[in-house]
Amino acid sequence: MPTGPVLSPMPTNQGKVATAEQVVAAVAASPAATLLATDFDGTLSLIVDDPDAAVPLPGAVQVLQSLASSLGELAVVSGRPIEFLVDRLSGQLSPADQSSADQTAADQTAADQPIADQSGLPDSLTLVGLYGLQQIRHGVRSDHPEAVAWPERVAALASTAETNGPAGMRVELKGLSITLHYRGQPELFDQVEQYALELAATSGLVARTARMSVELHPPIDVDKGTVLLSLARQLAGPVLFLGDDVGDLPAFDALDTLSASGLQVFKILARSEESDDELLRRADLILDGPSAMVALLFQLQAAILDASKNR
Repeated sequence: MPTGPVLSPMPTNQGKVATAEQVVAAVAASPAATLLATDFDGTLSLIVDDPDAAVPLPGAVQVLQSLASSLGELAVVSGRPIEFLVDRLSGQLSPADQSSADQTAADQTAADQPIADQSGLPDSLTLVGLYGLQQIRHGVRSDHPEAVAWPERVAALASTAETNGPAGMRVELKGLSITLHYRGQPELFDQVEQYALELAATSGLVARTARMSVELHPPIDVDKGTVLLSLARQLAGPVLFLGDDVGDLPAFDALDTLSASGLQVFKILARSEESDDELLRRADLILDGPSAMVALLFQLQAAILDASKNR
């Protein structure tokens, strides 16, 4: 079993629906029926001024690898492009981990099974990019069929935004979407939001508020909520989602829907100074930032191992 990194204590919230101990116990009791989905930025990684500089916290990838082999489904569900997720998550693999996973990929290729380049990540780890427009599941890459018409139009719009957008705004092209950042310059919020709405009105893209940014997406009916509902179809629960910002509210909505159908769910929030009031109100468990989230993953890993020894 991988050894966890030295992490800060993981305080649990008071007065909420669940404690970390209750979450761990629920998963350890039924790991094969569990869906665990997590965001990337602000959950597995720290929020940084330069989005390209974001990397997983030490130990995060290793504990995901371990959990992926034990849980019914483990997914990283992000607004990032799928290529970014593969790059950042595979970048922390040890040489031994990389060699083992590369051999698995070679075996699949020899068997003529379609595979995606996960750069050594286990096939049991599902990656979902751009809020559901891109996915790698069971080693197979699939993109939303309606997305094919948008890359050139989105790229042209990103170029326009770089030229004509508010001074100080950073434009991030994600292939099928655009993020307009104002991190470090909160006084630009009104200008960036208004500019994003104008771009959306003229382009047909949809504007979504995110963490110190506004995102522009193709008008395709997918989000983190639709992703979770799809992944949870064959599982009896519990269902966990780990997130940190307003882009995760659709995931919270989905868990409420699953709860109403009888599944046990846990909406888990990585708290920060930027935490949205609605997320704070609706979360079942609030932890202090990404380090506490990774600590929770290690607690889950240890509890699953202990439970398996006693069965």
